[in-house]
Amino acid sequence: MAILYALVARGSVVLAEFSTTSTNASAIARQILEKIPGNDDSNLSYSQDRFIFHVKRTDGLTVLCMADDSAGRRIPFAFLEDVHGRFVKSYGRAVLTASAYAMNDEFSRILSQQIDFYSNDPNADRINRLKGEMSQVRNVMVENIDKVLERGDRLELLVDKTETMQGNTFRFRKQARRYKSSVWWRNVKLSFAAIVLLLIIIYVVLAFVCHGATLPSCRK
Repeated sequence: MAILYALVARGSVVLAEFSTTSTNASAIARQILEKIPGNDDSNLSYSQDRFIFHVKRTDGLTVLCMADDSAGRRIPFAFLEDVHGRFVKSYGRAVLTASAYAMNDEFSRILSQQIDFYSNDPNADRINRLKGEMSQVRNVMVENIDKVLERGDRLELLVDKTETMQGNTFRFRKQARRYKSSVWWRNVKLSFAAIVLLLIIIYVVLAFVCHGATLPSCRK
């Protein structure tokens, strides 16, 4: 799965979040929220090993996600743009005064759905290609998260590898079902051809025997 974790926050107050795997991304995300420079709208990315934390801040509302570095930039930022629009549309000015996790019960399900869509559905990338390169992504600077958090020790991102393989496993199962179905149809066709061939051989043998001199009954 390309996107593994996401949250929506006002400042450092997390309003909703969702994770697809066992990870300490939530703790790292909170440190990033506290370290984002300035108050202006911004689009930032922070690297941590093979994972990237992408951040979009607009009008005081911050949407953050953690994605595999193989996801690139376009899809994660399209995801953040989508989530931001849905969140503002759903809650409006309530986000300005909402308490921590006030929208989590409802909006975490939306985060889950959109993570699945942008991670697994090929249409997600097609849609973004039709829109063209997002201008805000072109200027994103990727910084190492350890530098941003100003820590001397190396910050380890702990991800349950079994859980992160769920997306790949799902796709593999779909491919396996399609392959199994194609093999089944091929076997049916081969079986049908074998039966037809056998019937032809039987017919030829019977015809030869009946017209042979060894079966007088067939001459009557």
